[in-house]
Amino acid sequence: MDSMDMWIQKADVLIEALPYIREFSGKKIVVKYGGSAMKDSALKKSVIQDVALLKLVGMKPIIVHGGGKEISKWVKLSGGTPEFVNGLRVTDGKTMEIAEMVLGRVNKGLVQYMEENGVKACGISGKDGGTMVVKKKTLESGVDLGYVGEVTGVDTSLIDTLIEKDFVPVVCPIGLGETDFKSYNINADDAACAIAAAEKAEKLVFLSDIEGVYRNPLDPTTLISELTVTEARRFIAEGNAGGGMLPKLQNCIQAIESGTSRVHILDGRIAHCMLLEIFTNKGIGTAILGDEQKRYH
Repeated sequence: MDSMDMWIQKADVLIEALPYIREFSGKKIVVKYGGSAMKDSALKKSVIQDVALLKLVGMKPIIVHGGGKEISKWVKLSGGTPEFVNGLRVTDGKTMEIAEMVLGRVNKGLVQYMEENGVKACGISGKDGGTMVVKKKTLESGVDLGYVGEVTGVDTSLIDTLIEKDFVPVVCPIGLGETDFKSYNINADDAACAIAAAEKAEKLVFLSDIEGVYRNPLDPTTLISELTVTEARRFIAEGNAGGGMLPKLQNCIQAIESGTSRVHILDGRIAHCMLLEIFTNKGIGTAILGDEQKRYH
């Protein structure tokens, strides 16, 4: 390619991003960070670069991270066996101690990595400043999950203070019991949804190991770029959302109905997936939006 054509192509990319930068400047975006993007150093660097760019163009990113695989590893190393019911970790007292230790380590590791890449960050737990208050999560089956929490309240004061002081908040999904003041493990997707709703975030982004929502999971050409809440409900009702996609779509719907403008499901294994989804006309994942929201595609 001629060098001038290459530079013109780069300029076209910037021009394509301009209306999105204008629209989202000053808005909050919650990023649920998990999957392979947390393990692969090259992918981790691309996520941090994306967050840095979002911040530099005036957006206000908030990161909520998981760490389930790491918790399972340390449970096994301690002689235990990881147990799950309906996708939720059974968390007894010993497992809760391990989870809090591991998630704290993951949290500070992300902060360190962000600082190394020029992004001012501060890691907090949902316990800090009463950011996330929870009640013990119960299942209809009656199975006792132990110290697994369901978010009942979010106080955004600490997160907002960090943003005002030019830090990117990195939130660990551990909450404080509303009556017993004990530590509770929170599903990271649920924590991200609760924070996005409380912050009235412009966007909630799920970075995971799935490409998005497919009409046919066996056919990669059937990726759905956008779904309204009504279309997402119909998609679920028709039995098209199987496996881990069902709870993720339900979380998306809940976040939209709680005040988040748009939710994105992205494949964190693709470098710079956030920039490609947010700042280009085509996008690469699936966006869930309210019925009254305008479509991009």
